[in-house]
Amino acid sequence: MEKILVIGAAGQLGSELTKSLSELYGGEQVIATDLNEAAKSKFDYCRFEVLDIMDQEAAKDLIKKENVKQIYHLAAVLSATGEKKPLFAWDLNMDSLLFVLEMAREFKLDKVYWPSSIAVFGPNTPKINTPQYCVKEPNTVYGISKQAGERWCEYYFQKYHVDVRSLRYPGLIGYKSLPGGGTTDYAVDIYHKAIAGEKFNCFLREDSYLPMMYMPDAIKATLDLMHAPSESVKIRSSYNLSAISFAPKDIYQSILKHYPNFEIEYNPDFRQAIADSWPDSIDDSPAQKDWGWKPDYDLDKMTKDILENLPNFSF
Repeated sequence: MEKILVIGAAGQLGSELTKSLSELYGGEQVIATDLNEAAKSKFDYCRFEVLDIMDQEAAKDLIKKENVKQIYHLAAVLSATGEKKPLFAWDLNMDSLLFVLEMAREFKLDKVYWPSSIAVFGPNTPKINTPQYCVKEPNTVYGISKQAGERWCEYYFQKYHVDVRSLRYPGLIGYKSLPGGGTTDYAVDIYHKAIAGEKFNCFLREDSYLPMMYMPDAIKATLDLMHAPSESVKIRSSYNLSAISFAPKDIYQSILKHYPNFEIEYNPDFRQAIADSWPDSIDDSPAQKDWGWKPDYDLDKMTKDILENLPNFSF
């Protein structure tokens, strides 16, 4: 039987995407992999294998042995963490992608999914309704690796007909996993603090607008793109993707409707400079036109859903 391999399945996106893939295709068809052996407890609904994607021989053996035909390659060092270990971040983010693309070419895989990010943009990018095609001068190693990755994805599609698909995610917000070292992590952690009755220390300014997306919309967009007919996927670098844009002050006001005594203070750190280099809002009209993208959640709908579900969720 053909299998779907998820690399980096235990992360914020991977945890929920792997679950959705298992519900769609059956747990026996999905192989979740992660470097952390303790992550196995998350995946009682599908196969789980410990895998370091930098161990290319082990990864290649797994792909061959299991007759893998689709790969969702999610393993990466994120923006804030990457600035602390830039060379390690570059090596992991780039070498692993090139390996996956090579495996797709060699074994003629059906599809590859690889996520990009708004981190590909930079301080000289238009900040309002950032277009699909514009100046990209990222100033973080994460953004640089994502920009280079986009070019490799398009190259492998054009030169080798590898069916690789990608989305430029905005900041992703979910309650089913803990923050993973990104610049937009404040919008995840703030809900934990509100429910715990603690004051929230925000590492961005109150007026730092950034494009954001609730995890159910991110999963929906990913699966919609992967299920779209090949001829509908016009962009093989990475699609702009948008849902909601807000600043810390906006999410705070949204939470106050449910927790009127919640308090926040603003103490910007090195992540502020990263946020300042990213867009305020994104134009994703090509995704809307090519494969019918449309989000389901606005800020208040997302806040209500998280605050209702997070207290009952254990890690």
